[in-house]
Amino acid sequence: MKNRFRILPWLGLAMVMFLGSQCVQAAEGEALAAPTIQVDKTTIDNGGTIKVTGKAAPGQPVYIEVWAEGHEVRASRFDSDVDKETKKRPYIFYLTSKMPAFYKILVPKDLQPKLDEAKKEGSKWSYSVLLKDLGADIAYTVPAKVAIERYQSSLMASVVGSRGKLLPEMDEKESKKRSMQLVKARFRSIGNVLGASVEVQPDGSYSASLKVNKGSAPGQYKVVAFVDKKVKSEPAVFENKISFPTVYMGNAGTSMNLIYPFVLTLVVSIFGVLMGAGGGFIMNPLLITLFPTLPHTVVAGTVTPTVLFSQGSGIYNYSKIKFINWKLGAGIGCAMLVGGFIGPKLTEMITLDQFKFAFGWILLVLAGLMFWQTTPGYIQKNKKEQAILKEFKKRAEESAKAK
Repeated sequence: MKNRFRILPWLGLAMVMFLGSQCVQAAEGEALAAPTIQVDKTTIDNGGTIKVTGKAAPGQPVYIEVWAEGHEVRASRFDSDVDKETKKRPYIFYLTSKMPAFYKILVPKDLQPKLDEAKKEGSKWSYSVLLKDLGADIAYTVPAKVAIERYQSSLMASVVGSRGKLLPEMDEKESKKRSMQLVKARFRSIGNVLGASVEVQPDGSYSASLKVNKGSAPGQYKVVAFVDKKVKSEPAVFENKISFPTVYMGNAGTSMNLIYPFVLTLVVSIFGVLMGAGGGFIMNPLLITLFPTLPHTVVAGTVTPTVLFSQGSGIYNYSKIKFINWKLGAGIGCAMLVGGFIGPKLTEMITLDQFKFAFGWILLVLAGLMFWQTTPGYIQKNKKEQAILKEFKKRAEESAKAK
């Protein structure tokens, strides 16, 4: 009998613990129920606004992840920042070709002040820190899974046009960290990857406004709501449609109306051929300034071959008036051949800001030199310059008479 009485308290305690665990599990199951999600439109025409609605468990913040399905683009970053622990520069080049062409996370509307505060940091904002501060890291899933290559670069490798030595694959944690840096490198501004528009009601129903800008990738977009890392909705789907003259550029991850660059290039090429340059040095900064969605690497790569069209017609017409010195052209052409091999590799390792800074100074220096050489004082002192001008004028007159 005594043994029975001794066992009873233990049985009671076990029963209380069992019932308590059941209550906790039931409460957790209710609180973490998968949210529902709907969109008010199934199609948009070259961008537009989508209203997202649904219902989650009451009292839970809702985060929404949106991405373009089926359109992947390249993103790269050259890490030359001083490491806080080793105090050395790593010189590692990170590269992926699987970044979604469109990617954005919508957070609760009351978190807008945090976004505004981060924008004050300018280009120094950290995507990983911002995700954590907003609690939006629970909705960061798609870019976290992209395959990333990394190369140990060096000055010599850059000179010979190489990315460097391919390094072993990273673990999941490191890969996720680097993917966040690549997201920032690809989309650049906070507004492109984060927005505060989710409003949640006391009963758990929520709504959000999603803006897809003009020039975004066409095709299917997926929208998923999160209340926890492991608790999410089934994806809602809508389609972004485009039609000619708007075309999608896969390697740039953006769409563009071809009429505007056509007119711009027509004007620039006339002036460029007049200067003997084909217009590429003018088109490059203009395209980056007027069409900021175009990556600077794609602009540099695209302008290079397109200059051949203006150069081809320019070569033909300059040869007719005998303005071409083929010996000099062949000599400097060999140097351009080498530079054209090295240049693209260097371009992918610098940021847009670095590209603008270097290109801007080059143009300023060239503009200053050319302006100085057109001043009356310079021309009077330089008899050779005067002789060249007279010869050009003579050949132009002879060519006009021959026609």
